[in-house]
Formats: sequence, structure tokens, C-alpha cells
Amino acid sequence: MVKVTVCGASGGIGQPLSLLLKQSDLITHLSLYDVVNTAGVAADLSHINTKSKVTGHSGPDQLEEAIKDSFIVVIPAGVPRKPGMTRDDLFKINGGIISGLATAAAKFCPKAFICVISNPVNSTVPIVTEVFKQHNVYDPRRIFGVTTLDLVRASTFVSELVGAEASQLRVPVVGGHSGATIVPLLSQVPGIGAVPQEQLAQVTHRIQYGGDEVVKAKDGAGSATLSMAFAGARFALSVLSAAIKGTSHLIEYTYVHLDADKEHSKAITDVVGEVDYFSVPVELGIQGVQKIHPLGTLSDYEKSLLGACTEELKGNIVKGTTFITESKL
Repeated sequence: MVKVTVCGASGGIGQPLSLLLKQSDLITHLSLYDVVNTAGVAADLSHINTKSKVTGHSGPDQLEEAIKDSFIVVIPAGVPRKPGMTRDDLFKINGGIISGLATAAAKFCPKAFICVISNPVNSTVPIVTEVFKQHNVYDPRRIFGVTTLDLVRASTFVSELVGAEASQLRVPVVGGHSGATIVPLLSQVPGIGAVPQEQLAQVTHRIQYGGDEVVKAKDGAGSATLSMAFAGARFALSVLSAAIKGTSHLIEYTYVHLDADKEHSKAITDVVGEVDYFSVPVELGIQGVQKIHPLGTLSDYEKSLLGACTEELKGNIVKGTTFITESKL
């Protein structure tokens, strides 16, 4: 049995994400969890004639049943930022939500692959790590921050510059998953040499702040939910493909603790400086992270972006780590 649990399944990301996962023949049980409205989403999806059975679970009392023995737990849960709410206010709320879900996963599916979508990913992934450490079930190879949307956006935006098919264009994006921590390695894209530096800087900024573009277009009514669901499903299905089918040489960029592959992570820190977490090209395998691949050749512009990225990331990581280690709970 391959059970996949979506935590936050009734939300703007959770519903389309669950729909996309329902289409996979690799999943036999799609378990949907949220604090409200899960029964309706589960009933709706259960009518789709694909392989997986669908169950819905609502509220803390049903979290154990929802998550127990899961193969993968995908977490898009959290609240959106509301008017008058500071980013710190938002982080405290979402940090608490992620901490609670991570605690349940550590207790009831400690060997699951954890795919964290909830923002700020730079800080929420360290929260999951510290919770798993507290329960003595931590394996850095199995905890992922989903940064796939940055790559999806990058291939879309850059394809317009080089005249390539977006779905076939691989644009490396490393670092973190917010603003200046998002570093597209455009110099590695075939055909990019003819694009002026000014345009490269513009598309880099667009990739870094693509989420703002969607928020503005939705006129305050939401953020990037559909594209995030697409990216989240792509990543989760890649993890499944590598772990269940044994698909080899499957590489996805994802935000991980560099201890996941100590042998090869030195090639990362030699370039970007000392940092615990980084979004890197990861070869996936049956245990999750099989190998961290090097960043490749960088332009001087990209090296300068990486310097700023690492400094900001360090603060984000501390914020997530201390949320658990210095908790009064």
C-alpha cells in the first residue's frame, strides 16, 4: 500500500494538489487532512475513477488516523497573510501549524518522506527537522522543502527569451525559496549567451518575485495556488517514482539539510559558504536524497547573488530552528 497524506487538503493549494495526486497510479490511498471541510473534498475526489481510494479527516482528533503509516506526507497547510498581520505574526501561526503536523508525522509515520510546501519554506523545513530530532527519528534524506515552483516559473519565463519549449527547458534554481534567496543559474541554459545582461537581471528578478505578480493579479484575493499545486505534485510524484519504481538518475532541485549527503555537500559549501540548508540538485532514490550534485559553472553575476542568498538564508534557518529549540511549550 502506498499512502500519501496531504495536510491542508481543503485549502487553495491543497485541493488542486490533491486532484493532481489522485491521477497517479503509484498511489493506492490518498488521505486528506485539514481542520475543516475535508469530508466534502474527499467525497468529490473519491468519485474519480483512478486507482487510489480517498479518505477525509478533519481536526486534531483525526490527525493520527490521517497520517499513520503514510509513505509521503505533503504539507501545504497554513493560513494566508491577512491585512494588519506582520510577517512575524504569520510565521508564529504557521510555525505552530507545521510543528503540530511534524509532531504527528514523527509519531505515526517516522519513515515517511516529508514534502514541505508551507511558507516560509526556508524556516519551516528547519522546524520539521528539529521536531524529528526531538523524537529521535530524524533522517535528513527524507525531509524536503518544495522549491519546484521556482524552477517551473524559471523555465516558463526563460523560454520566452531563448525561444525554447518551456516544458522541455531545464533552468537550474538554487538557494532558498523566497526573494533574494532564489538564485536562477541562467548561465547554464543553452542559448542564453545571446541575451543581454540587463534582460538576465530582469528575468532573474521576475523569477525571484514571481509570487508577487500573482498576488497583484488576484487583487488581494489570493496567492499562487494553482501553479504551486502543479509544482508540489510534480515533486511528490518524482519522490514516489524514485522510491517505488526505482527510477534512476531522477534529479529535482529541493531545499534540504546538507547532511543528507555529507560526502558531496562540501562541493556546495565550498562555493556558497557555510550553511546548513540549501536548495540543490538532488538525485532521488529509495531512501530520498541519494546524491547531492554540484552547482556547476557559475557566472560572476550568479556568484554575487549567491553571496546575498547565503547571508539571508542563515537568518531564516535560525528563525525556524529556534522556533522549536527555544520553545516554551
